[in-house]
Amino acid sequence: MGKSLKENIDSSNSDTLNSCVHCGLCLSDCPTYNLTGDEANSPRGRLHLWKAEKEGRLSEDSLVDFYTDECVGCLACETACPSNVPYGQFLEERRRKQVVEGRNHVHWKIRVVGKLIKQLSILNLLTLPIRILRMMGMKMGLIFPGDPAIFESSYSYADRLRKQYKPSGPEVALLTGCLMEGVFREINFATIQVLMRNNINVIIPEGQGCCGAIYEHTGLEDPNELFEQNRKIFLKYNVDMVLSNSSGCGLALSKALTGTNIRVKDVVTYLGELNLNQPSKKSDKIKLFVDLPCHLIHGQREAGIPASVLDATGYEWELAPGARDCCGSGGSYNIQKPDNAREIIKGKSEFLNSIPDEIYPIIVTSNHVCMMQWKTAKELIRRPFEVKHLMELL
Repeated sequence: MGKSLKENIDSSNSDTLNSCVHCGLCLSDCPTYNLTGDEANSPRGRLHLWKAEKEGRLSEDSLVDFYTDECVGCLACETACPSNVPYGQFLEERRRKQVVEGRNHVHWKIRVVGKLIKQLSILNLLTLPIRILRMMGMKMGLIFPGDPAIFESSYSYADRLRKQYKPSGPEVALLTGCLMEGVFREINFATIQVLMRNNINVIIPEGQGCCGAIYEHTGLEDPNELFEQNRKIFLKYNVDMVLSNSSGCGLALSKALTGTNIRVKDVVTYLGELNLNQPSKKSDKIKLFVDLPCHLIHGQREAGIPASVLDATGYEWELAPGARDCCGSGGSYNIQKPDNAREIIKGKSEFLNSIPDEIYPIIVTSNHVCMMQWKTAKELIRRPFEVKHLMELL
């Protein structure tokens, strides 16, 4: 696995930080720069501050910590950067350094979840009331109503469907996740069903843990322990492919499995390589507006969601305006910086007000955290709309 993130906290040397040539191509893609117009609140601004502090030209300052915390972590700057600056790595190391030195105050909700993800059996038990309340249609902040299984796990569901469909095609493993399995379990079920119906045998490795993305986003802890756990578990299974239905989780797991013969793919990318079952055309009064998760296009460097997969829903669809722009979820950013996150989603969602009344819009994404963020737009938009994970529509 190499060095842990903790061992790498101070490893970023000035020469590496200096690879940023301050061309400014990242500015238009940075949500916090677009929000504030503040140079220090941009990728090149933060890199300049980190470099100055590293070289001793700037003493450790709360203002540097402030601008570090302001970053959503969407990685759009990495896609735009002609110098291939590993901005995300610098951000993770910096946030971890702040936590270690007591210079970062992670929200108490994230700290609680950060402890619970090490024991997913306990987390799944504690989230039982949330699943029940979701089924009852209760709104709980970022948590939205849904139809999750109360007691049946993704493991038992996959076993049940395997007996029903008897798939004879390729065998893949599925990362079930922590928040996804504990709260949004119906998305895992939808993923399993879509794959099984397309003759893919889905294995749910027992003992898998959280991917560690929450630690990467916040610096709360070193994710290497979780990386090692998943590495050992997935290597026990005779599969060469692990699928994820959450782009941030898939990106984190790919780091854990680096150096192995196991590939990690987002399920939408994988489905795009198949000859999917084609449905009959659905209502022409419903239109899908597709929003692309940042960690899919910027983190995993995928071009987007394959058109063949979107066509397989049976609905008319198009990319939402600003589909490649960050929605403001940032893993846990909408908890850490709710005011910023609200302003970002406000700008992205305003187009919904101009859609003709005879069209019912559905926002489609392939990341549950993005779904949570889009649900907050219901307080900002005058007309009704829905938010769905693509796997639910398939």
